[in-house]
Amino acid sequence: MPAADLRALVPEPLAIDEFGGSAWVGVIPFWMSGVTLRRCPAVPGLSRFPELNVRTYVRLADRPGVWFFSLDAANQLAVWVARWLFQLPYVYARMRVRRTGDRVDYDSRRRDGTAFAVDYRALGDPARAMPGTVEHWLTERYCLYARSGAGALHRAEVHHAPWSLQPAAAHVRRNDLLGVLGIAVTGPAPQQHYARRLDVVVWSPERVEA
Repeated sequence: MPAADLRALVPEPLAIDEFGGSAWVGVIPFWMSGVTLRRCPAVPGLSRFPELNVRTYVRLADRPGVWFFSLDAANQLAVWVARWLFQLPYVYARMRVRRTGDRVDYDSRRRDGTAFAVDYRALGDPARAMPGTVEHWLTERYCLYARSGAGALHRAEVHHAPWSLQPAAAHVRRNDLLGVLGIAVTGPAPQQHYARRLDVVVWSPERVEA
């Protein structure tokens, strides 16, 4: 979509990154497991839960990264910790993930009724995205940006191996997540991908100056 459509949702001094002359918005449903603070053991019942984020892609000087519009999670303690530690807009939601054969049914509903429902499955063989492609541009990002309640901009470094992606077929049954942001879209997503697993380490956020 045009970058101008997102400008009011992304704070200065972040630039909205573009590929092929367009800004991009991603809706990413997934499952978290093994979640823990560094040097702390995983806690049963608190280290595994579904999560759903809505993001766009930004840049500060020479550092491309991710800006999250929202992050839904089915664990209230994780929501509280992430909002406090990373200054990210986490929201608690009731979520259900079911796998039937190679199909995943994924449903999320916030307390205010905002909902997302999709079923999807992977197609084809996994492969790493090639440099110069939109898949590479979307996934090869190693930091996230967030703004504190006081208005300060923070950056958290992110480490992960290159994504191993498969084409995906997704049927979105309901998606209120963009409408509540004032983002209007029509038709199916132009890019649909599936990743079986990705191990991620996120550092504590640090304040950055423009």
